[in-house]
Amino acid sequence: MKLFLLILMAFILSNQPLYAAIPLTLDEAVATALKNHPQAIEAKENLLGAEARAGQSLANYYPQISFAADWSRGETFVAALENIRLLETNTAGLYLKQTIYDFGRTSGAVDAARGNRDATDKALAVTRQDLTLRVKSAFYLLLATEKQVVAVRETVSARENVFRQAEEFFSQGIRAKVDVAKAEATMFAARTSLIRAENNRELARVELANAMGMASLEERTVVEPSAASLPFPERNSLQQDAVHSRAELQQFTALKSAASGTLKSAKSGYLPILSAVATAGYADRDFPPTGTVWGVGLNLTVPLFSGFSTVEQVREATAALNSIEARQNNLKLQIIREVESAWLGSNEASARILSTGKEVAAANESKFLAEGRYQEGVGSIIEVTDAQAQALDAQTSNIQARYDYYTALARLDRAVGKQ
Repeated sequence: MKLFLLILMAFILSNQPLYAAIPLTLDEAVATALKNHPQAIEAKENLLGAEARAGQSLANYYPQISFAADWSRGETFVAALENIRLLETNTAGLYLKQTIYDFGRTSGAVDAARGNRDATDKALAVTRQDLTLRVKSAFYLLLATEKQVVAVRETVSARENVFRQAEEFFSQGIRAKVDVAKAEATMFAARTSLIRAENNRELARVELANAMGMASLEERTVVEPSAASLPFPERNSLQQDAVHSRAELQQFTALKSAASGTLKSAKSGYLPILSAVATAGYADRDFPPTGTVWGVGLNLTVPLFSGFSTVEQVREATAALNSIEARQNNLKLQIIREVESAWLGSNEASARILSTGKEVAAANESKFLAEGRYQEGVGSIIEVTDAQAQALDAQTSNIQARYDYYTALARLDRAVGKQ
């Protein structure tokens, strides 16, 4: 008896999964994508690079200090002696240069670098928002495909029951062979649909894993989020919020600032540069040198003619600034369209949920009645299969409407620019 119990327990344990499926919530999926996805990592590194370039642009505000040492030996003509002499020279010293004023060259470069840094920061926000939308869409798609698998499995089970009933009727001489053939054909058609639904589910799992920056979901199972409700605010209000909140528009504002800085720096090419220089060190024939030398001075550089390069640089910077302005205005139009489309999509999907819900209830009742009539021997096989197909179509439409609604809400958040 004990041996039998041990064998029974071993059999039960061997049929249990070694690891329980780990639930995956929508918030966790989004957080994982924002942390692990290569696009998010790339955007963060781009921001660090832009911050470093902004720091580099400040270099001309500070003095430039360098140390140099030189040794030379050779014969050269000495004018004071009117003769060629062998000379050896050793020098070592510190050199300091400080730009006093460059009429906007440095400040323009700093403005451009800071504008590009701010634009890169907004690009990071755009990447995060795009990844969030992609994860949400993939998450809802996976939920929809899982619900579709359940619905098709129920249809397969119902058609298997009808097939067995048709065989029984045929064996009793109540129904013709055509009923068995029809029931068998619809049963295998449902099984084919199940294969397709299960494949779509696996593809949806791959898409969600990819959106999260992972190779696969492994044993993770998605958790149905709490039901969301749309307050349906005024479309004009949403459009205004989008114009103020969208990171893409803020990115163009930063790019305009950068372009303005570049234009300022280009225009300063017409103006002089005033710098101060100082040197202090040692110079002698012997090594190490012992004679001290020093010098201070001012340096004024006035550009007179640069082969029209400054003129062309100003033209280029002006054109870039105007181009950014035009692109920003075009983006505003696109944003308004996106908000409008997302708002209408969520409104339409919400209405479809109600209508398809009623369709499911009516189709299920028709299916129940048709199956009952067939079991009683008064209904036709065509009536049953049509009712089952209609019930599956209604369930599919309802599932699609429900997750279209969730996806539309995510698209609306993205269109408005919510983080």
